[in-house]
Amino acid sequence: MALQNIGAGNSDDAFYRYKMPKMVTKIEGRGNGIKTNIVNMVDVAKALARPPSYTTKYFGCELGAQSKFDEKTGVSLVNGSHDTAKLAGLLEIFIKKYVQCYGCGNPETEVLITKTQMVQLKCAACGFISDVDMRDKLTSFILKNPPEQKKSKDKKALRRAEKERLKEGEAADEENKKVKSKKKGKEVKPTSSPPADVADVDDDNIQWQTDTSAEAARQRVQEQLSAVTADMVMLLDEPEEAKTPHQILVEKVKEDLEKGVGPDVMMSALTGTRKENVNAVYEGLFDGVEKGFAKVVVKRRKYLAAVVADGEEGQMMLLGAVEEYCGKVKNPVAVKEVALVLKALYDADVVEEEYVVKWYGEGLKGGNKDSVIWRNAKPFVEWLQSAESESE
Repeated sequence: MALQNIGAGNSDDAFYRYKMPKMVTKIEGRGNGIKTNIVNMVDVAKALARPPSYTTKYFGCELGAQSKFDEKTGVSLVNGSHDTAKLAGLLEIFIKKYVQCYGCGNPETEVLITKTQMVQLKCAACGFISDVDMRDKLTSFILKNPPEQKKSKDKKALRRAEKERLKEGEAADEENKKVKSKKKGKEVKPTSSPPADVADVDDDNIQWQTDTSAEAARQRVQEQLSAVTADMVMLLDEPEEAKTPHQILVEKVKEDLEKGVGPDVMMSALTGTRKENVNAVYEGLFDGVEKGFAKVVVKRRKYLAAVVADGEEGQMMLLGAVEEYCGKVKNPVAVKEVALVLKALYDADVVEEEYVVKWYGEGLKGGNKDSVIWRNAKPFVEWLQSAESESE
């Protein structure tokens, strides 16, 4: 079955984890009795976690035609002849209005009906509650036909299917790499720098390659910088004593970012401790951002990925940098959007769920249960924990 990303805005993202089947339609009948059958409406609606009657009714409302979904047979019919592209376009509008979170764009939302008969979407990732436009025709149908409470088995099966699709995608990527490597007639092998006494040897077809690791780059920078050059790097507009070491590191990060310096070189050029460098990189990347922190995470994820290159230690330091930045910078939006930032880091595979949960637990043990950052991070952490327990 052909799959596509949920949401038109994610169509070009090869690593997007939320998928749905491509719509399949069939024209039946003729004359006044002609109808369009959405053959796989049940599968499409299941991927969106919405009743298929909602999507069928939405098509009817938007097209001004009678529509019907048979709960027993699973047949979805819309009167008239409608091509697949037109229905797919309407489905994208439905997803934007009734599936995706208005805050973070995540499609994992739940339809709620308030006591005042208002339709809302509650995001399981960031906790944001979206208010649906009640002027839309479909809202009256939803009020008359409220969604059933989600069954844990269905949710568990959906998550398992998503993980299986991700694994299949990763396996396909690895296979493509192997095929390309064979076509080039080369086999990728780990490289290393030659020992000092044979650096110029060129016999036996030996080809030495430069070690491009962060540690090797840092050593080369330190060897090349003379004392005078190092002083020039530290020279700023203000007197040196007026700036703290942390401020100097942040300024260096911002300067390298403007020059387009790569993440490995940026990290290797910083002269603080590992923790100081991580805090400086995070603050330098977000300095001046007023809102939309999650979008900046996506845009500059390669720099954040370089920070966590060594696994657990790097991830915990990065999460600590998020905590320190929210506590230090006088920007309430940074604290308010902490759940969105964590979600973006998680989706970009920069941090793993076990370290997010560990960081959150250690933060609560520190006696700061009432801190705003932990209250705002709580919905996302709870979502991670529930997802993990269901998958187990």
